[in-house]
Amino acid sequence: MLFMVTTFNYADRAILSIAGTAMKSELGFDAVTMGFIFSAFSWAYVLGQLPGGWLLDRYGSKRVYAASIFIWSLFTLMQGGVHFLGALWAVPALFMLRFMVGLAEAPSFPANGRIVAAWFPTTERGTASAIFNSAQYFATVLFAPLMAWITHAYGWSQTFVVMGAAGMVLSMIWMRMMHSPKDHPGMTSAELAHIRDGGGLVDMDQGLGGGKSAAAKGSAASKINRGVKLGYLKQLLSNRMLAGVYLGQYCINTITYFFLTWFPIYLVQERGMSILKAGIVASLPAICGFLGGVLGGMISDRLIKRGFSLTWARKIPIVAGLLLSTTMILCNYVDTQWMVVGIMALAFFGKGVGALGWAVVADTSPKEIIGLTGSLFNMFGNIAGITAPIVIGYIIKETGSFEWALVYVGANALLAVISYLVIVKDIKRVELKPLDDAGQPYKKLSGVES
Repeated sequence: MLFMVTTFNYADRAILSIAGTAMKSELGFDAVTMGFIFSAFSWAYVLGQLPGGWLLDRYGSKRVYAASIFIWSLFTLMQGGVHFLGALWAVPALFMLRFMVGLAEAPSFPANGRIVAAWFPTTERGTASAIFNSAQYFATVLFAPLMAWITHAYGWSQTFVVMGAAGMVLSMIWMRMMHSPKDHPGMTSAELAHIRDGGGLVDMDQGLGGGKSAAAKGSAASKINRGVKLGYLKQLLSNRMLAGVYLGQYCINTITYFFLTWFPIYLVQERGMSILKAGIVASLPAICGFLGGVLGGMISDRLIKRGFSLTWARKIPIVAGLLLSTTMILCNYVDTQWMVVGIMALAFFGKGVGALGWAVVADTSPKEIIGLTGSLFNMFGNIAGITAPIVIGYIIKETGSFEWALVYVGANALLAVISYLVIVKDIKRVELKPLDDAGQPYKKLSGVES
């Protein structure tokens, strides 16, 4: 279910990259305007992270995620009607609708992280996280050719309508299929013990989701007051390991947003492909990214089982994969289309192998505020969704080509490697310092006072 929902999540983010060329022609966008419209999603997505994490910790993953899917799909569907407004109003309307999609999607990845932390022991989280995270590549594999065909055959507006309607149906399937570990009708006591004993947080959503165990005590996270949560937030922001993880995720997401936004346009404008061909070709690197994503998680979990520390079991595939991603710069030195696609496929494969950030979040998040921790991680990471499309848009406008844009994206992959090697010393669960009701650390008392 996480894989399926995340596939639609990324497909709805990427619609604009497929329909973008046709929309630019009809509505008269330039590269910078397109960059700002691309970024609209991420402005809201970043702003919504901490409120989204609070909602997850307060009401549980199932209900919050279902509402999220339905609302983002509704706003996706509505984007299909912006052409009725004319060129003058289409740009602000499209920006606002993309903004609302981003706001609605904000709880999605923190919810994925919470669900993986609840359902999987530590030795399986790398693979589990890699599977749902690899949906971002599968979304391109499955939907880029489909959306390109719909755009070619029926017009760009129908792409938004079809994807939005399908997502609204998916939200109903989610409500029926998704359960917490203790509430699942097929759960056995042996499996529950296996998850719990391996580090799975099976009690996380008890009392929050309305299931058969709802009468149980609510989670500790839901009972933490606002002052204490702000105090915990300060502890997270001052943690060196987490700072390195956040910087690494920002750089990794810069690569992601290049592929989600400008890559199909790069194939059309820089490499002379048709929209239909670009949609099909864009799926080839995505297939490699999907394979790399699953492989990276499996390698990491296998290293743990072979006795490697958690730190190196996560770092080895992250560093190796991201070094491979820097090869995209070589596209500036080749002319044939098949070589460009091959190099991009290799870079995307490497990015997939190295995209283990959500496994690291599941490994390191304090159990009291795992939703808030995932939201903070996702907030810093998705600032790249604001900066990358705009920076690339300005680079293209000023230079007239994508050459320096590829250098910019490749440099971010290298910076992520440096972050994990230099800033992130050890990967381990963060232990929060106890706080009083005002969110302040307990004072050290003398023996008599104690």
